[in-house]
Amino acid sequence: MHPWAVYWPRVQVQWSAPLICRVLHHPEIEQFDFEEAPLGRLKRPHVIEAAVWFSIVVIFFAGSFDFNQPIEIYKFGATGWPRVVITMLLLAAAGNLYYQFQHGSAAQAGRVGVADSDDNDADYSDPSTVMKVVAVLLTPFIFAVLLKPVGIYFAAPFFIAAVILLFGERRLRAILITTLVIYLIFLILFVVVLNAPLPQGNMSPFYDYSALILKINTNIQQLW
Repeated sequence: MHPWAVYWPRVQVQWSAPLICRVLHHPEIEQFDFEEAPLGRLKRPHVIEAAVWFSIVVIFFAGSFDFNQPIEIYKFGATGWPRVVITMLLLAAAGNLYYQFQHGSAAQAGRVGVADSDDNDADYSDPSTVMKVVAVLLTPFIFAVLLKPVGIYFAAPFFIAAVILLFGERRLRAILITTLVIYLIFLILFVVVLNAPLPQGNMSPFYDYSALILKINTNIQQLW
């Protein structure tokens, strides 16, 4: 396993945070009249949210050049699967911005994590809302810290379920089905298709579970 597979998620926060702060406090954003501008149903929080996510994409992509090296046993190179993740993040941010442009803060009917009684606009003066946002932001970093001892194969489904819970979903069946579908897509894309050397963990029984997943993948690869 290559070191970048463990440490890549820990992006250089010391220079990413100032950049995001400059985006949030840019005078053009602070002085922009969202009520009169032809931006569909976008509001200031939507633009700030999109600016943060697009800034993260740029930072992650720029950081990937630090380990952009070929790997003899892996045809996609060291930046193969990280840049796939960056691309997925970019598409998700762009899709979210487009939805907000069309529908504003209106909740999508039937979406996991949204109940019929949920309010459309979050009240950031409520401490519980702020704590929820902080928890959503901290969860990926906790997940990244656990990658080395636990491994991504074992930790991923718990991370997915935790994010779904943080976004308000309480239906056990919806949580289990959504987690399973996302986890299967993750395994197919990164293990079967990209054959990415992901963190396997170094503690039992987590490492044993990772070894089982990789053994199944090897058997699948031999079928082609």
